[in-house]
Amino acid sequence: MISFPSRRSVVHARHGMVVTSQPLAALAGLRVLMAGGHAVDAAVTAAAMLNVVEPMSTGVGGDCFALVYEAKTGQVFALNGSGYAPAAFTLAEAQRLGLNQIPLTGPLPVTVPGTVGAWCALLRRFGRLSLADCLAPAIATAEEGFPVSERISAGWQRSVEKLSQDPEASRVYLPAPQPGQIHRQPDLARTFRLLAEGGEEVFYRGALAEAIASYVQSKGGYLTTEDLADYAPTWEVPIYTVYRGVQVLEHPPNGQGLAALLALNIVAGDDLKEMDYFDPARWHLMIEAMRLSMADAARYVADPRVVPVPVAELLSAEYAAQRRALIQPSQALEWAIPGQPEHRDTIYLTTADADGNAVSLVNSLYYGFGSGLVVPGTGICLQDRGACFTLQPGHPNCLAGRKRPYHTIIPAMALRDGRLWLSFGVMGGFMQPQGHFQVLVNLIDYGLSPQAALDAPRFRVDERGGRQVAIETGVPPSTREALAAMGHEILPEPTFTPGFGSGEIIMVDPDTGVLSGGSDPRKDGCAIGY
Repeated sequence: MISFPSRRSVVHARHGMVVTSQPLAALAGLRVLMAGGHAVDAAVTAAAMLNVVEPMSTGVGGDCFALVYEAKTGQVFALNGSGYAPAAFTLAEAQRLGLNQIPLTGPLPVTVPGTVGAWCALLRRFGRLSLADCLAPAIATAEEGFPVSERISAGWQRSVEKLSQDPEASRVYLPAPQPGQIHRQPDLARTFRLLAEGGEEVFYRGALAEAIASYVQSKGGYLTTEDLADYAPTWEVPIYTVYRGVQVLEHPPNGQGLAALLALNIVAGDDLKEMDYFDPARWHLMIEAMRLSMADAARYVADPRVVPVPVAELLSAEYAAQRRALIQPSQALEWAIPGQPEHRDTIYLTTADADGNAVSLVNSLYYGFGSGLVVPGTGICLQDRGACFTLQPGHPNCLAGRKRPYHTIIPAMALRDGRLWLSFGVMGGFMQPQGHFQVLVNLIDYGLSPQAALDAPRFRVDERGGRQVAIETGVPPSTREALAAMGHEILPEPTFTPGFGSGEIIMVDPDTGVLSGGSDPRKDGCAIGY
């Protein structure tokens, strides 16, 4: 068995498991499961707690995507809790402002936050607890305070300049706490109490909606109470491919999970398990497959309610063969460009309950502390997801009012023989499909445990299609040197740094039902079960 340096071992349990990027959130979710809650109840509870303890990554001012495995039917349901651009913020308006791209900070990248709507939709359909029950641990922690960990403190420090640009963000989140320092969020606690009493109504059509829209407009943005009032998350059908007999499911566009499936289809034509793990030829093949797949995602992923996305054609065996044929055995492509199919900071968590249900969920503000705007008196940090739009006329992902942008957050699952095998995800912007791809190859082709699959060193390609590829220094120098000789522009980066994403995995043994959890050493998280 291949092993890699790690601070952690696989966690095993029989009755329920929660894996998140922060121990307090994992513990809050596990308590829900131990009291008989559904996996969805645990997921919402943990996500709310993460808004408190990892505020740079997630919150009710952001978006939420989820996959839910329902044990009694064997079905997987996809929930799209991503918001759209304000109706008044159109391409014509962006051109009038003289924009070449949408900025990452300030009021312009703020889209309608979908998180609260997503939490409520999940609980309505599957939950056993109320929203108030799920928010209670987060409310208590926000009021009493919590000691900040080293990694979260470091992430906080990286956003000091952004936070200092907004008076309310400065008041609430600065100075950035040092490791071990207790941080309290009384404003966020009051907001959660409002949500516990009024649910999504107060957020999208009540006092919080008024506060959010008013503040964005006072800063020169376009979000209105009408934009918020008209919002609702959508239930959708997952997309999938079958890789080595495993059905891998991703959230459909506007999410970028398509890229992971495309890469798996490309390498399916090679027997990876027969190649040494650090064989440069294997790394070259996977890097090139990922480059081509990210190029396709950038070209085709968009809001399917507005523009057609040719998912079936992109995932066809014919298209995979066409893309595979482009890869040269010993030379990196000069530039990865999209193909032409024929027509036919972020948190991730996963939960599994005693009845066999599971949730794969991502909640995000996009960049650290999102837009940098905090709604006065609420503790709500607003996301900057609108920065994912392009301003190129005619592009599928071009900005339009009431349109959802290309979205980076992608929960995933995998089934074997129609039964849940994996609930997993890797957070981290454009690293997410790249992390899914690499972790799945580790699990399926090399038979690694959930923890070892996350511990293994990773690469990160340039999502724009260039030859630059960052590779963790856990990869031997000889492998990196051979890849450089093939034309890859290697950027060596220390292993376990945030730029390579952070993942969580729950694996289900189909014979015993034993749950095996792994949590990425690149963050503070843990797997915990009972």
